[in-house]
Amino acid sequence: MRSLQLTPSSFAALFATLVSLSLMSSALDAGDLEAKDGKQWYKGNLHTHSHWSDGDDYPEMIGLWYKENGYQFLALTDHNVLANYERWIDVDMSKGGREAYDKLKARFPENWVDERTVDGILEVRLKTFDEFSGLLNEEGSFLMMLGEEVTDIYKTSPIHMNISNLKEMIPPMKGESILDTMQNNVNAAIAQRERTGQPMMIHLNHPNFHYGVTAEDLMRVVGENFFEVYNGHSGVNNNGDDTHADTERLWDIVLTHRVAELKLPLMYGLGTDDSHSYHNMPHPAKRSEPGRAWIMVLADELNSNTLITAIEDGQFYSSSGVTVNRVSSDETGIAVELEPVDGETYTIDFIGTRAGFDASSQPVLNDKGEEENITRTYSDDIGAVLQSSTGTEARYTFHPNDLYVRVQVTSSADHPNPSQAGDKKQAWIQPVYGPAGQAEGVK
Repeated sequence: MRSLQLTPSSFAALFATLVSLSLMSSALDAGDLEAKDGKQWYKGNLHTHSHWSDGDDYPEMIGLWYKENGYQFLALTDHNVLANYERWIDVDMSKGGREAYDKLKARFPENWVDERTVDGILEVRLKTFDEFSGLLNEEGSFLMMLGEEVTDIYKTSPIHMNISNLKEMIPPMKGESILDTMQNNVNAAIAQRERTGQPMMIHLNHPNFHYGVTAEDLMRVVGENFFEVYNGHSGVNNNGDDTHADTERLWDIVLTHRVAELKLPLMYGLGTDDSHSYHNMPHPAKRSEPGRAWIMVLADELNSNTLITAIEDGQFYSSSGVTVNRVSSDETGIAVELEPVDGETYTIDFIGTRAGFDASSQPVLNDKGEEENITRTYSDDIGAVLQSSTGTEARYTFHPNDLYVRVQVTSSADHPNPSQAGDKKQAWIQPVYGPAGQAEGVK
């Protein structure tokens, strides 16, 4: 009998498949999401930039902002770098300039800021992750998580993927196509996870940034089960345009094909800041500021491994301002309970696709009649509103043909600092399999 030989890349692909099957199994029984029996909600952001790449503030100041504004965890995710070596920056040439430096000195007047003058240039040493996390972390109340934005590209399409709770930097892995590039980066993350034994997760950032990633590419990545349905940067086109699908439409296309055709796990939607700008707030939506979107994770303790595991199990929701008290799902349906805010009303939409949907699609053509690399146009059967309710509580009873159902909550209140004009405060509750989806998923 011939032995099976696995290369590192093929092993990573195999492990990605096993991870996907595990996530598929866990998604079949989401159960109750409610703060009880020792579990509580932890608020966090998984996409943040500092002076270590193209943010305009020092990492310890950014961590303090999140800590002082009600967050319990934060991942620092600078571009293709980890904050783990000695690095000095020119204060005046840095993105934050003297304003960031003066604030840092005022907050830490003694024995913290390392600075020097070289040839008349004032320089500050950036604190490493171990240093600023040691300063900021408080057991049970705040946690810094090490992350990286793997910043890759295929031709002119930006492909950015965040890895949270990793141990070693992963360089852009490149590829022969958009799909291949994503898959290679996913495989690298999974290979590190398997080798080190450390739970870590990878997710696709802002798919509509330069409209670089289509639904058709995203749906086929094995081991990549998260993407940003809301990114707080103003230049990432969450809402799409007349030609390009918005991120919620992308989500439903991906979900439908993963369940009905590809037999891959559900794709979960993240809310993130992608924050770069921390000074002179508030500003117009053209800037990328903190506090625009987050995830709420249900876990029994605040540590990075536990958080990653809970997120992978779908024990979270995403929000840009709406608070969810309870989500309950079983074989009969989904129930949602919100925490009301005086003066706000809420629309609770149960969204999904049913078996027997119209699977036809058409390419988007340019002026010459040539097919563009743009998400195709699909029928309204995909991602249909199955039920719309108003109030702070709602329940949806599954139809036998439901492949999946997700819940989107929209407040009557405007987002206080939106990334795009007209955004409302919202919440995105993760999809679950419907009766037809469970039958499809276990084949």
